[in-house]
Amino acid sequence: MSQVLLVLLVFACTGTTILFIKNPILSFFGIVRGEGQGFFNTLAYLLLVLPLYQILLLVYGFIFGQFRFFWEKEKKLVKRIGTVFTRKK
Repeated sequence: MSQVLLVLLVFACTGTTILFIKNPILSFFGIVRGEGQGFFNTLAYLLLVLPLYQILLLVYGFIFGQFRFFWEKEKKLVKRIGTVFTRKK
């Protein structure tokens, strides 16, 4: 039960951190919300913020003693993403 609470705490801390640093990161690259560039903004978010989210998951996982759990999840995620680009027809 305590591991479940620690994992939830890691997700909460990571999400809160991303909430606070997302806009400064995007504005650093000149991306402003609400300028009618929805596709570009979404693409920039996916390329800039989501990898940072994954890294922060590992950092907070390490801090709260759940690194191994999150490391296994990251490896599965990377493997799935890799299969999307290497799928043979």
